[in-house]
Amino acid sequence: MNSVPHATTTLRRAPVQRRSAERLTRILDACADLLDEVGYDALSTRAVAQRAGVPIGSVYRFFGNKRQMADALAQRNLERWSERVAERLEGIGSRPGDWRAAMDAVLDEYLAMKRTAPGFSLVDFGNQIPVGVRRSEPNHRVAERLTGLLSRHLGREPDEELRCILLVAVEAADALVQLAFRADPQGDRRIIAETRELLRGYLGRVLD
Repeated sequence: MNSVPHATTTLRRAPVQRRSAERLTRILDACADLLDEVGYDALSTRAVAQRAGVPIGSVYRFFGNKRQMADALAQRNLERWSERVAERLEGIGSRPGDWRAAMDAVLDEYLAMKRTAPGFSLVDFGNQIPVGVRRSEPNHRVAERLTGLLSRHLGREPDEELRCILLVAVEAADALVQLAFRADPQGDRRIIAETRELLRGYLGRVLD
């Protein structure tokens, strides 16, 4: 899967040709790998260029600094996670009111990326390295995406009430999942189980 960042990221120039898009993918892949190896503070655009095997000017063609590069990686993570969730939901089928299976898919795919996707443990959707203006905070972006993905499974319109409900759920799950991965590199299973129960309890109260 070679997703490129969504148009809302801070790319200086969007790739037009396939060769340019492939180069951007290599840059973001290198950024993700280096985040796992050296962390965000030690990350540099020069190191990313060297790892990606591209001139430093190619990095600056797309990004003004490493913060913009991390934001683009976060957006790519969101796009890839959304694709994975959409595939799971398609397999579940559209059953209005059966939100538990849908929410399990949402959480399971996030946990899978948390455990396996390079750089995800630091950047995920931008929560660890906040970027942009307040109205585009990472969890608001995630809740907005979930609203679109889940509305038909919930048998509801994608209205402001549903956005608020899902934002609360996302904020709560985010805090608890971060706690789980601080306790265990693979995610403390007891905390994750409690997170799942908390989500079911809250969403059951407002959605059943």
